[in-house]
Amino acid sequence: MIETARLRLRPFTLDDIPAVHAFQSREDVARWLYWEPRDEDEVRAMVESHIARPPEEGVVLAIERDGELVGHAGVGIGDHRQGELGYIIDPRHQGQGYATEASGAILELSFETYDLHRVYGRIEPRNVASARVRERLGMRKEAHLIENEWVKGEWQSEAVYAILAREWREARGRR
Repeated sequence: MIETARLRLRPFTLDDIPAVHAFQSREDVARWLYWEPRDEDEVRAMVESHIARPPEEGVVLAIERDGELVGHAGVGIGDHRQGELGYIIDPRHQGQGYATEASGAILELSFETYDLHRVYGRIEPRNVASARVRERLGMRKEAHLIENEWVKGEWQSEAVYAILAREWREARGRR
């Protein structure tokens, strides 16, 4: 479990399924993701997979604010001590800095606990709010791939943002 100024990031439980389904079933949440709005069975499978995920593969944590689930954030660990940052915030709670706050905690976990060298995040460049979150975290835009994927019936582009452990530590006055 991780505590931030306003949030608590904790492992998922099966009791989280209704709250996760409430936002993952929305078209506006799925818009920039690879999947369509999820039904309850799909959400259950996703939550169960996060609960069963081996720690060496990373973690996805539920985000709570005052006991209410407001989203989830995590890092998937790949080769070469690199991780991929991801998050989803319930639209009812967007615009309050929760994605930035939770993702900052995930970066700290990535670099201090998992000892990753680099953390990156991939987004559809039209997802401007997500780009701003990555920029506030100190991630730099490393690539902008033009119409590189056929997703949901259209060619979509991809922006890659990343930060190195040394950059993250330097920004925080750590060695």
